[in-house]
Formats: sequence, C-alpha cells, structure tokens
Amino acid sequence: MDGVADIIRSKYLALEAVLDERSRRLWAAAEARALGHGGIARVVEATGMSRNTIRAGLSELDAGAATKAQEPAPARRARRPGGGRKRLSDHDPDLVKALEFHLEPATRRDEERPLRWTSLSARRLANALAAEGHPVSERTVNRLLHALGYSLQSNRKTVEGRQHPDRDAQFRRIDRRVRAFQRLGQPVISVATKKTELVGPYRDGGREWRPKGTPEEVRVPDPELGKAIPYGVYDMTADKGWVSVGTDHDTASFAVESVRRWWRSMGRPLYRDSRRLLITADGGGTNSSRDRLWKFELQRLADELGLKISVCHFPPGTSKWNRIEHRMFCHITRNWRGRPLVSCQVIVELIAATTTRAGLKIQSGINDNVYPLGVKVSDEQMKALNFRRDGFHGEWNYTLVNR
Repeated sequence: MDGVADIIRSKYLALEAVLDERSRRLWAAAEARALGHGGIARVVEATGMSRNTIRAGLSELDAGAATKAQEPAPARRARRPGGGRKRLSDHDPDLVKALEFHLEPATRRDEERPLRWTSLSARRLANALAAEGHPVSERTVNRLLHALGYSLQSNRKTVEGRQHPDRDAQFRRIDRRVRAFQRLGQPVISVATKKTELVGPYRDGGREWRPKGTPEEVRVPDPELGKAIPYGVYDMTADKGWVSVGTDHDTASFAVESVRRWWRSMGRPLYRDSRRLLITADGGGTNSSRDRLWKFELQRLADELGLKISVCHFPPGTSKWNRIEHRMFCHITRNWRGRPLVSCQVIVELIAATTTRAGLKIQSGINDNVYPLGVKVSDEQMKALNFRRDGFHGEWNYTLVNR
C-alpha cells in the first residue's frame, strides 16, 4: 500500500463510525474521482469496499445525488426503494400458508398433523416447516407470527361446558332465598372445600420479600408426610368465615362438622334467636346434591341445633359463582403465597391472619378427627329424614326440619 492509499485508509478509519451506507459510498466515489486514473483500485485497496459499490457512488455523483444529500434526514435513503435482501416469504410464497396450516385450532385433534399434542412454540414450528421444505429460523417464525396477528397468551377459564337449561332460573332462586333470609335476620352461609394442600417444607406458588439471593429452601413433595384439607364456611351477611383444616379425608361428615364448628364458634353468638339456616353449596364434591351422607349428617345437625336447615345447590359446572370462592378463598391463597405450609398449625395461623379492606375476618381450627371413606346410608335411614323438597328442582333445593 503506497502513501496515497495510506492517507485514504486513515481518512476512512476516522469517518467509518459516522458514515452510513449511502454516505460511505459517496465519499469513496469522491475520493476515487479525485485521484483520477486508477483511483477506484486505490480506494478498494485502502477501504476493502467493492468496485461495484464505488461505481454506484460515481453514478449517483453524476446524477447530482451529492446535492440531494442536503435534504432533511427523514427524506434521505441509504438505498433505492426495494434495495436490500428480500424477505424469506418473498422467496418462498407458500411459507405463510404452511405456517397458518400449523396454527389452525384443529392441530391438536387431527391425527395426520405433525404437531399434534405438541406446544406451538416458535422453535417447533420452525422445525416442522423445515421438515416440509420451508427452511426458516425461529426468529423469522416469531416475526411472521406477529405479522399474522398472533401473540403469546395464556388460556382463560370462560367456557363452562354444557349449561343446564334451568341454570339462570336457579341463580335467581338462590338470590331470592338469600335476600329473604337476610331480611329476616337469619344466617346465610356459603360452603366449599378448598384445594387439598401438602403439609411440609414444599414449594408454594408466588413470591415474598427476602434478602436478595437467599430464597427459602424447600423439598420435593412427599404425600406421605401429611395433607391439609381446608373446608370453609362463609357468612355472607357478616363477612366472616370459618375454616376447618382436616387431616384425614374430605367426606360429607367432615363438611357438616365444619358447619357445626362454625355455628358453635361464630354463628350462635351472632344469631342467638335464629330458627333457620340457609346453606348455598356446589352441586358436587362432599356437599353434593346427590350425596346421601351429606343429607344424613345435615339432619343430625338440624336435630342437634334445633334449626330448619335449607340448602340451595348451584347448577352443574357453576361452582366458581359460589360466594365463598371470591370472597374468602382467594384472599386466603393470596395471603400465604410463596410461603411453605410446613404444618397444619402454620396453615391455621395464615388463614386466621387473612383480612381485607372490607373487613373480612376468619377463624380457623384443626380438625384431626378420622373420617373413613365409603360410609353408606341405607334406604331406611333416608326415609327417616324429615326431608322436604322444594317445588322447583327439589334435588337442588330442599329443607331438613329438626325432629
């Protein structure tokens, strides 16, 4: 490299960081023209740019492009319209159609589809497309998905399955019964079983504040170490609740015992002159509308307390509308998020510490009684119940009168 080339090289290194593609091309062309014969070769040697690029710059100089460089920045272009590498979808017109084929909802159900039972991640889609003769990168798949209007989304619980034709009518009936009991000052409770929790130093979803880099160590779940079954009773009028934490089995006997403990601890002091009790419950589970043991135990409770106990069950598939779910259980879950439930006593304390701005108060206790599974209620025992079915869906709405 001669002295002239060294000078050009030093200029180029000094300006390279601030030159865009267009201005670099024009500068190189101006240097080559100033050197005269052999100027292109010397600029190529000094900068490493291609001859075609410098010749394109000379053509732009001849066409007056240097004058256009004084235009405002937004109006200037480094390349001619349409310049640069073409998109992969332009070279492969069937690429987008092939991608949409794999995005159809039928993918998880069609036996012939290659991605059946797989997650539609960008990587899997790219691999599937490459196998079909459409070589594409994961990054390009992401770009195409956004262009097609797709985004990463979690599923949302909105579909409730087949709806009972009398679903809305039962909702309205429950509402009327609840309002009528409340006007008369009679207790109205919502009952349900919360998710069974493993007891021990196990991971619990959520996060809590701790010194940075020192998360609480937990162990792999071991069901043999114990479990906790929270059964809740929510007083819809007083905004108070009771949760029995069982340690054996979730049965109808356990459910009714939880109602009994709520009455003794919270219900009786609030409703001393009450002669009736209304319970709203899910249609399934241990307090199922079809469970004989549930009705049998409620009759025993009615006889013991001297109360008429009326029950209204929610229609099938609508348990999320049960008041206890979004007035009490959700707050309990939020209160203990990120905390290992190392013992039943810890669970009881966390439940009792749950409050809301509206003034929710909860009491809790451990129920370590044994509740065997498979307890049968005979036809004779059912006939002995003082059981009255309502005229509208008597399987959902009924009353047990104390004998």
